[in-house]
Order: sequence, then C-alpha cells, then structure tokens
Amino acid sequence: MLGFLCGGLTHWPSATISFLIFLSFLQHDIGGALSASNYLIGLGSYDITGPAADVNMMGYADLDQIASGLHFRLRARTFIVAEPKGNRLAFVNLDACMASQIITIKVLERLKIRYGDLYTEQNVAISGIHTHAGPGGYLQYVVYIVTSLGFVRQSFDVIVDGIEKSIVQAHESLQPGSIFVNKGELLDAGVNRSPSAYLNNPAAERAQYKYDVDKEMTLLKFVNDKWGPVGSFNWFATHGTSMSRTNSLISGDNKGAAARFMEDWFEEKGSQEDFDALYFKKFRTKRIPRRVSTIVPNHNKNRNELMSLATSFPFSQGRPATRFLSLASRVRNAFRQADRPQFISAFCQSNCGDVSPNVIGAYCIDTGLSCDFDHSTCNGKNELCYGRGPGYPDEFESTRIIGERQFKKAMGLFDKATEPLTGKVDYRHAYLNFSNLGVSLPKVGGGHEVSKTCPAALGFSFAAGTTDGPGAFDFKQGDDKGNAFWRLVRDLIKTPSQEQIKCQYPKPILLDTGEMKEPYDWAPSILPIQILRIGQLVILSVPGEFTTMAGRRLRDAVKKVLTSRGNGEFNSNVHIVIAGLTNTYSQYVTTFEEYKVQRYEGASTLYGPHTLDAYIQEFKKLALTSTGCNRLYSSRHKLWRCRN
Repeated sequence: MLGFLCGGLTHWPSATISFLIFLSFLQHDIGGALSASNYLIGLGSYDITGPAADVNMMGYADLDQIASGLHFRLRARTFIVAEPKGNRLAFVNLDACMASQIITIKVLERLKIRYGDLYTEQNVAISGIHTHAGPGGYLQYVVYIVTSLGFVRQSFDVIVDGIEKSIVQAHESLQPGSIFVNKGELLDAGVNRSPSAYLNNPAAERAQYKYDVDKEMTLLKFVNDKWGPVGSFNWFATHGTSMSRTNSLISGDNKGAAARFMEDWFEEKGSQEDFDALYFKKFRTKRIPRRVSTIVPNHNKNRNELMSLATSFPFSQGRPATRFLSLASRVRNAFRQADRPQFISAFCQSNCGDVSPNVIGAYCIDTGLSCDFDHSTCNGKNELCYGRGPGYPDEFESTRIIGERQFKKAMGLFDKATEPLTGKVDYRHAYLNFSNLGVSLPKVGGGHEVSKTCPAALGFSFAAGTTDGPGAFDFKQGDDKGNAFWRLVRDLIKTPSQEQIKCQYPKPILLDTGEMKEPYDWAPSILPIQILRIGQLVILSVPGEFTTMAGRRLRDAVKKVLTSRGNGEFNSNVHIVIAGLTNTYSQYVTTFEEYKVQRYEGASTLYGPHTLDAYIQEFKKLALTSTGCNRLYSSRHKLWRCRN
C-alpha cells in the first residue's frame, strides 16, 4: 500500500503521513512473513447444515438419535493450491461424519460440467471431521444408512451443494500467495480408548513413542500476497465424540467448534497480535451454546429438553457481530475493501481410530468406578461404561474445551509458521479391490509370502460399541469367540462361508457384510487411495479410521519410500499427514496385533487381519510413482520395484 502512495506522499499533511505509517504497520501485522509467491492459493467456505429435524444422526448408529435442532451450523471448507502454469489440487474439509463415495462422484460430475478436466478424482480430496452430530442418510451402502432408514435426499443434496460452492469460491479466489507449515504437540485433547489393544503392539515399537496416541498437530498457513493471512488448515487426531449419543442438536463437535473459534478470532481481531492477553480478556465468551447435560438412557426425555433449549439459541451463520472491536480492528475494517477474503480455518481429521476426546477416562455410570480395562464393561455390561470429557457432566462444555484446546494450539503454530512450502504440486490416485487384494508379508526367518484381504465383515465386538458410545445387549469389546445365540441370529441373515471365516480369523463374524448384496451392497469393496503433494508436504487420503499405531506405520513406510527413492526431492524434513475419512468410508484399520485383540476397532477392520499391510503396500507403490517411477514390476515375491 505504501508503494502505491509514494508518488504523492510529499503533498500530504504530516498527520496523514503518520496515520498511513500506522496503517502500514497494521497491515504488516496482518500479513506476517510474506515471501515471493510459490503458488496460486484460494479458499472457500459454504454452509452444509442440512435438515435439523426428524433425520437420524450419523456416527453412533443409534436409531433413537434423531435431530431436533441446532447447536451450531456445519460448513464445507476448501483450499486450492496451484502452480502458476502447472498442476493444482483441492482439499475439502467437511463438518460431517465422513465423506461418501456417492457424494464424491456427484461433486466431481458437477465440477466437470463447470471446469472440464481441471478437477477430477485424481486431484480432489473430500474429508470429514467425524462429528457424530450431523444428519445422516448420505452414504450408499446398507450398513451406513440402515439407522437413517434409507437414503435421505435432503442430507445428500445440501452436502453436495455446499462442497461444490466452497470449491467454486476457492477457485474464483485464486491469487498469488505462499504457504507455511508448522507442527507441534497438543497434549490434552485425546486419549487412547482401546489401550489394551495398543499394548498388544510389539514392545520395541511402542518404545519408539512417548504416547499411546499421536499428539502432533500439523498446520498450514495460507498467506495471500495482497491481503496477508487468509486461512489455515490443520490435521490432528481426536474423535468427534465430545457430544454423546443422547445429543440431538446438530453440531460440528470439537473440531467444528475450533474452526468457529479461529474464524471468529480473525474476524474480530484480524491478526495474531497479543493473542494470549486479548483472548482471555475479551474473546473468551460463550461462542457456542451450552447446557448442563448428563448421559441419560431416556432419549425422549433428553430430546424434549434439547428441543426446548434449541428454541432459545439465536440464529447464527458462525460470524458473530461484536461491539468490542479494538481501535486497530476498527481502522482495519474502515479500510477493508469489498473483495477482501474472509479468513477460513479448518480442523481436519487424521488417524483418530482409537483416540477419544473424553480425556478424563471411562467410568461406570452406576458406580462411578473405572470400567474394566480389557473389555470396557461395568459388571460385564458395556452399556454402563462411558468416557468423560473435560467438562463432565456438561458435554457442550466438553465440546467447547476440546475445541478451544485445538484452537489455541493452532493459533500458536500459526503465529510461528515460518517454513515455506516449496516445490511442485502433484497427486496420485488409485482404486483398489480390498475384498481380494494380494498382500506380500514378511516370513519369520526371512523371505516373503503372499496372503490376501477378505470381503468385508464385522465382528461381535463391533456391536459392543466404544466408551464414546456403548452398544447394547450382552456384547463386549475384546470378544474373539462370539456366542451361539448371536451366531444363530447372524445365520438367519447371512451365513459366512468357511473361506470367509478362515480369512477373517481371529475375528468371529457377526455380520458378513462383504457377501451381503440384497437389496444392494452392504459394505464397500472398491476403495480409493490418494496422495496429494504440495512441496515438502504429503497428504495421504485414506477412506477410513486408522488407529494411532496403524497411522504411524503408514506414515513411516511412505516417508521411507520418498526419502530413499525420491531422487533427492525429499529429505528428512518431509511432512506427511494422514487425512482420515476421505473420499469414501470403510470403517477402521488396525495393526495386525491390535486386530487379534478384537476390541471395537479390530472388529470393525472390515477386510481382515492384513488390511493395514495392504494399505501400506499400495501406498508405497503410489509413492514410488510420485518419485518419477513410470512403471512398476513385481519380483518373485511380489515386492514392487521401479522400472523406467
């Protein structure tokens, strides 16, 4: 701005000159560290709230969890990064439980009509934050829409519309800019909800890590050359289950709350200035509605209370007006041009499979004692074991606290993000048949053997639920045997073949979803995997929920390929993040050792004990092609190598 004014500066009064200098400092404060543009960047955001009444919520698979109002609205947030004369990619973060294949297909159809082949399945990723408090019915497989009593067109349409419009906004706002990356530990926003399964991983492997969940947040800071910071996206692993299954108000849960906090902060303050002091003095208010709540078994009673509460909430688009703007904010607002982009912040999901935001621990609601360690039961009953969030017994307060912790960490990383992303924009994508995928496994004593994945199936412990949302009847986690009664019930629906039973072992099959085709497929078999690259940042798009150790193994395997076979493009500072629940949904992925324990996550690992090995194998192949390898060939033992 000063460069624009320099020609006529000598004719201006000294007071005006002083004011302009003051204004330039404000703009510098907003802009932070600017560098020569590496990319074109654009961001977009659009509402995807959907029907707020009479629709089953997606996540807890509870028939009684019917939407009856709003906690706060849901959004789709997008960033697009493009080389000025080269590749581009788009990443969409949804305030929804997960992405779905049918939504991805429909969005890509619309983008093709608008932009031709500019945005395709190759370079577009659509990822869910895993809130369990959004409308359901937008997936296409029977298992995922049975509790919503089928497909819900309203849910589907509003999500597709919102994604499309957020991408259009991002596309139309593409301008020169830079991206900075930073990462750091957030210690108090997640605990392992299946520690007995984690402990079954090799001791030597566990010794490499200080914690039994991933504590690292990785953040991108988007800086527009003209306007300064315009957004941030980060990845951090914790479940969207601060709101319990008795909640019936639509909510983005802790990650949706964190995004609102950060966007509201920049809307009001415009910068990072004096964040710690100003935040606690003026900003820390009730940014999302609250109520004192307890976990109750009576859904109808809880719903009536929530409906009464919802009517008292003021309407909000997520951008609150405020009477408490600082002088600096008023000056900035007075000189803000109409085309200035709004700040957009997204808190994305990662390998959250066994990570709960209910950090106080799991307790029995009848006795107040800790739940059984191995099975998460109370006197043998799973229905009484619930995790407690930091605001217990107020789940709205727990949502706020976990959201606030992620927000504050993101602000700290944002302020100190000085490492620029440099290098090319690239992407790789593949569809794989996970129902019968050959997997090369190391043999004890050396060499390799070939095994395979299985058609999808759910184990008995799936029906036990988790400490975030317990199941029903007499199911319990850690059940690798099953029982005769439920086998009889299962066989009335579909008896698994002996080959399937052997393939899924030691999982006792409760629902043989991969072999159930009426009235159409009950579970997916063809899945997408994807790698997105922005310079030294690599995003692994996975269609499910990886546990902590499963995610670590995948990241380490891909990093090893990139650094050892990347022709010098990658070194030890490559940043690899997992984007969970992306492009479609296929439930959980555990390590082989965790699978053997058959807690909820293992019982929900659809494609058998070698599911993770299959992902690692295929992502390594995809990573090889991104290093300049044009053709892959297999050796005698199916070890993939590069041939150019």
